[in-house]
Amino acid sequence: MRAEPSTGERSPATGRGAGATPILRTEELSVRFGGLAALNQVNFELARDEVRAIIGPNGAGKSTFFNCLTGVLRPSAGRIVFDGEEITGLASNKISQKGIARSYQITSLMPNASTLENVRIAAQSRRHSWNIVSHHSAFADINGRAEEALDAVGLLAKADELAANLSHGEQRNLEIGIALATEPTLLLLDEPTAGMSAAETHDTMELVRRLSKDLTILIVEHDMQVVMELADRITVLHYGEVLAEGTPAEIQENPKVLEVYLKT
Repeated sequence: MRAEPSTGERSPATGRGAGATPILRTEELSVRFGGLAALNQVNFELARDEVRAIIGPNGAGKSTFFNCLTGVLRPSAGRIVFDGEEITGLASNKISQKGIARSYQITSLMPNASTLENVRIAAQSRRHSWNIVSHHSAFADINGRAEEALDAVGLLAKADELAANLSHGEQRNLEIGIALATEPTLLLLDEPTAGMSAAETHDTMELVRRLSKDLTILIVEHDMQVVMELADRITVLHYGEVLAEGTPAEIQENPKVLEVYLKT
């Protein structure tokens, strides 16, 4: 399961996020389900313009962490601060409007709507004051934003195609396009290459690299080759706590991580 160091253009050991001002931080973030601590006092900082990966065994708390950041779950304790503003416990739509977007591990597209329509609805949600009666001119603006998002993920040529007719890899990338249509500054990617072929995985990695030029990206991913090649830094969760943080090279050599997760 151990991956070779990245041979791509970006150098994780000297990632762009190093030394930058944090765009996101959590302070003693905790989530309890009855007597179970899904997250236990997680302190976390994500630098602006960084690509950070979160890894860990099943049940480590990765999805719970994402759910807290995006308003799906309300923390039991602790704080979440985004771009200098506390967002702890805000509703998902409010967090989206502040600039955090997420793609999901399980595809949640509207299969019988066109590719463009899927993205256009997301673009419209960002402009929450828009309505068809009083904002006729906004329709072109929303369409333009949707087309930009499709172009960014390589799907503009399939704007009129039903989402159900896209390949699995294209559907996963459409999910990213939907997230981009909300104009985020922080993009959360939940297992973006899950179920993909080797060729699709390669294309999605190239997509994430392109997006990282303009966005801060937080990614949960089980494919260690993807993690090691894309991430500036890696956070390892284990039983709801931070086990280790470091560059890909440091994580690959960390004895605790090798024992509980990488298991070389």
